[in-house]
Amino acid sequence: MTVNNDEIIRKIPKIDLHCHLAGSVRAETVMSLAAKNGVALPVTDPDAFYRFSDFYDFLSRLEVIGACMITRDDFARVSREALEDGYRKGNLRYAEFFFSPDYHYPHGVDYATMVDGFIDGLRAAKEEFGITGRLIPAVNRELGPDVALAMVRDVIAHPRDEVIGIGMDCAEFRGPPELFREAFALARSSGLRCTAHACEDNQTPEQAPPRNVETCLDVLGCDRIDHGYNLMADPALVCRCRERGVPFTVCPQTCVPERLEKRWTTLRAMRDAGLFLVPCTDDPPMFGTDIGAAYVTMARELSMGVKEIAAMSLRAIDATWLPELEKISMKEDFRQEITALTTAAE
Repeated sequence: MTVNNDEIIRKIPKIDLHCHLAGSVRAETVMSLAAKNGVALPVTDPDAFYRFSDFYDFLSRLEVIGACMITRDDFARVSREALEDGYRKGNLRYAEFFFSPDYHYPHGVDYATMVDGFIDGLRAAKEEFGITGRLIPAVNRELGPDVALAMVRDVIAHPRDEVIGIGMDCAEFRGPPELFREAFALARSSGLRCTAHACEDNQTPEQAPPRNVETCLDVLGCDRIDHGYNLMADPALVCRCRERGVPFTVCPQTCVPERLEKRWTTLRAMRDAGLFLVPCTDDPPMFGTDIGAAYVTMARELSMGVKEIAAMSLRAIDATWLPELEKISMKEDFRQEITALTTAAE
């Protein structure tokens, strides 16, 4: 039986470090949760629910999805299904998921309910599929530094082993990273790792400039950067990030299909510049993708073979927030599985 490269790439074991749980909900699940919790949806056709006019329409749809999750079981369903989909569609083995408490607070949901629900789902998926998930509460930068600080205090007041860091997302120009110095410092002082969305190409270089990456690294103390595409306008900063080995959790799909060619061109430039790229999904069902498709797209658009893609998957483990011994063990497991896959295909 002939196995093509796309099939092998889908079967390579993978991690995902940039995936939003609110953006991982199956459209059918959104409909089900909305009906259960009495939430009016702007679109009731599952096939049309994930069509967006622009980046801001996409962000508003995320808030609607957040409103559909109310009970602990709702949150558990979402995280379990997210891990199951990654496992079945692309051999996902480990994920660090973002979730946004400020999507849920306005609907009367407390932090403990959401985080414990998500953890229930992660544990169920671990038992069923043998895959592991961790959680990263994300600051909604559009709400300002005071709200961010309150959210981080809530996270610290409810420590959970599965919660390993904080992130930051939403429109950059509405909340530049320097405003969040105090919230990130508090998170770091409590042992949480830090990352942030910066230089997204759904916003102009003026709205999401290269200096935002520098601020995230030097002021917020981020370990890695989510997206980072507009960074390419600053060659000196590109060089610094390459030499420092900063991981960029990049996503080969986006919410606006018309921008895909630009995204792929930028990814090629980032790869050619020697930056550390970690392929991720962002919001998989919303973008019509999955972790397997993300790697297949990277291979196609960056002209990478199976061996290069396998090496990319292995290196991605270095960008996780796992303890070093767990990274070593995971790499060995991945290597063995990749060797078996490629040998069988020869």
